[in-house]
Amino acid sequence: MPEFQRFSYDVLVIGAGGAGLRAAIEASAHGARVGVVCKSVLGKAHTVMAEGGIAAALSNVDDRDSWRVHFSDTMRGGQYLNNWRMAELHAKEAPECVRELEAWGALFDRTPDGRILQRNFGGHRYPRLAHVGDRTGLEMIRTLQDHGIHTGMEVHMECTVLRLLLDEGRIAGACGFDRAKGRFYLWEAKAVVLATGGTGRVYKVTSNSGENTGDGLALAYSAGAELLDMEFVQFHPTGMVWPISVRGILVTEGVRGEGGVLRNSEGRRFMFDDIPDLYKEQTADNEEEGWRYTQGDKSARRPPELLTRDHVARCIRREVKAGRGSPHGGVYLDIAWIKKRLPKAEEHIKRKLPSMYHQFKQLADLDITKEPMEVGPTTHYMMGGVRVDGDSQMSTVPGLFAAGEAAAGLHGANRLGGNSLSDLLVFGRRAGRYAADFASSHAAAKIDEGELQAAAAASLAVFDRGPAGENPYQVQYDLQEAMQDLVGIVRMENEMQHALDELGKLRQRAERAGVAGNREYNNGWQTAIDAGNLLLVAEAITRAALLRQESRGAQFREDFPAKDAEWGKYNIIISRGADGGMRVEKRAITPLPSELKAVIEEMK
Repeated sequence: MPEFQRFSYDVLVIGAGGAGLRAAIEASAHGARVGVVCKSVLGKAHTVMAEGGIAAALSNVDDRDSWRVHFSDTMRGGQYLNNWRMAELHAKEAPECVRELEAWGALFDRTPDGRILQRNFGGHRYPRLAHVGDRTGLEMIRTLQDHGIHTGMEVHMECTVLRLLLDEGRIAGACGFDRAKGRFYLWEAKAVVLATGGTGRVYKVTSNSGENTGDGLALAYSAGAELLDMEFVQFHPTGMVWPISVRGILVTEGVRGEGGVLRNSEGRRFMFDDIPDLYKEQTADNEEEGWRYTQGDKSARRPPELLTRDHVARCIRREVKAGRGSPHGGVYLDIAWIKKRLPKAEEHIKRKLPSMYHQFKQLADLDITKEPMEVGPTTHYMMGGVRVDGDSQMSTVPGLFAAGEAAAGLHGANRLGGNSLSDLLVFGRRAGRYAADFASSHAAAKIDEGELQAAAAASLAVFDRGPAGENPYQVQYDLQEAMQDLVGIVRMENEMQHALDELGKLRQRAERAGVAGNREYNNGWQTAIDAGNLLLVAEAITRAALLRQESRGAQFREDFPAKDAEWGKYNIIISRGADGGMRVEKRAITPLPSELKAVIEEMK
């Protein structure tokens, strides 16, 4: 029977990205003893890959902006499936969170008079993204870490969480192992905050790091929590497509916010061909007006390249499918063209987009100040996740909280760029505060030693099967292929039914997975565990996408291409049934209160 090294905390935070660090800081500030568990090393969270900026209605560049406009933009981008309370709190509290980050040492770009500079981004009516060049996520993590390490939190790096532990239905802690040495850990806690990020590794082409395997969602589901909006997977329109070794790596929307345009192989700006009625009054119908908008002209309308991500991704796919794509299966993103309009354009591009310049120079031997980039859609973000209370961020399991990409509700059917980073700050802070409050009002729960040993034994079974078992790397690769081909940007019922059949076969193979060697530094062991989480998340995505028989936001059904007003009244909820199977149901959305309805009408 494996021995467990034991730790005891008031609040355990699983994940050390923006949401996890902000939750840990807040819980510590409220007097809780905090432990942080992260899958990789501190500082390597996927948050560092967020480039464009933090969406907050600071009104530093355009004084017409306000929380009311931000709230309205977020609800419209989410096709009104959002948790309206989360959207309201997010819009109201994001400016304070950005100023708080600034007070802790974040070095934002500045306006000429010294205020935080804000840039244009897709789906936002006014320039709203506070940024640090195109390295905003990196600066956020640096700032939160520098501030957080002085609050007394204990950090357990390179650890995998195997199971959340319960005591009579409420959280009692979590168990897992140290990836370096293979030692088992028990973290007792009165409250747990899940901040494990997204699920991008379900797909073959993704901008997500290797750690984004849906662990938090799988842990929460297995503990009895409900999942929400799992059909809505965001495909960012611009990822690198060449060389093949870097396919999927993100090309920030900030390139388009600074004036970059999308062209097909004929050199035509194809985004002018298809502007949704919902956005026609805000979108430029000619190149001149679009350019003036990116330069801060308040009378101009935004270019069509800054429409919502789901729409831009489908337009790119349409051009490629019609044979008007680039040589490697994408389209062209051109920022170099601004040399015709802007003096010293090369210096401007290098100053505003330093990471993009170096990324293409080093990985593709391409100078973006002189040549267009080849880009195409890449799996980027999960709008779905753990269903939480809008105010407290607590799930349906008492003592279990979630924040950031692991939680659902704020973004509805489609996330606006930049809302993810403000989401981390606003709801990481709220999750930490309410988790600390929960811990202070509850006694420590009891640990079921039998469940603890069962979790360890289940994880070690792969060693018993050894190299004669199924290769976990191959299982994961085949899963990603199936999801990319059958449950991708465009979906059909027959393809998704086929995907469910394939997932069933892959689950059987995963149960036969085996690894060689011992527990120290064994990546095969980790991959086998990841495969189980990915399979669960993939099934949830597919079943939710099948049930929603319409096209809305990030979900596009070729067999149901229209938006259905009736479906606009429902979210899809996924939970574990009494028989152990996955239960999928639609649930009516709580209606907007009259005062928020009035805000949306006013903003129209």
